[in-house]
Amino acid sequence: MIAFIKNILSKIFTFGNQHTQMRKHIILFGPPGSGKGTQAKQLEEKYGLVQISTGDLFRYEMGNDTPLGLKAKEYMAKGELVPDEVTVGMLKNKVNQTSEAKGFIFDGFPRTINQAEALDEFLQTKDESVAALIALEVDDDEIVNRLLERGKTSGRADDSDESIIRNRINIYKQETSPVYKFYDKKSKSKTLNGIGSIDIIFNRLCDEIEAL
Repeated sequence: MIAFIKNILSKIFTFGNQHTQMRKHIILFGPPGSGKGTQAKQLEEKYGLVQISTGDLFRYEMGNDTPLGLKAKEYMAKGELVPDEVTVGMLKNKVNQTSEAKGFIFDGFPRTINQAEALDEFLQTKDESVAALIALEVDDDEIVNRLLERGKTSGRADDSDESIIRNRINIYKQETSPVYKFYDKKSKSKTLNGIGSIDIIFNRLCDEIEAL
């Protein structure tokens, strides 16, 4: 009888925990070539999180000619920047389509204060929030060397010209600095050493995430 009662109580508490467990949302930042895409995929697999990158969002929405994808094409055809509301709309679609996820890794998003505010407001409607922004810190010369090496096989012109690479690094710094400070004011921004093997950096990220 006692064993039966314990079994029932165990099921009740397990059921309750499944519904009260908070999903974990991580913003992963880093300059081009910092390895954040590679790390995001490993974190996705280990923790059951879903990686969301703006590049993937645009390719999906535009490739499928969704209303937001068509709108993005209009701006890009005119050589204009795609407005934040379009990008955020794509992100909302992705999050809502994967409601079973244990959380999300926002890969390089948000890039502006407006996007950060929109993300926070959206998550608040779900009684959720960003757990942390983790920035992979890699010095400029290392980034240049990594991308030039990648350019030998990637076929990307912007990976083969040092001046273009350094300009991309500068743009990253200009765009992300305000966003880092935005979350730092909420005591959520963290900087992690991005130099080392894939496994070493992955273990550093796991330590940070598990400490949240």
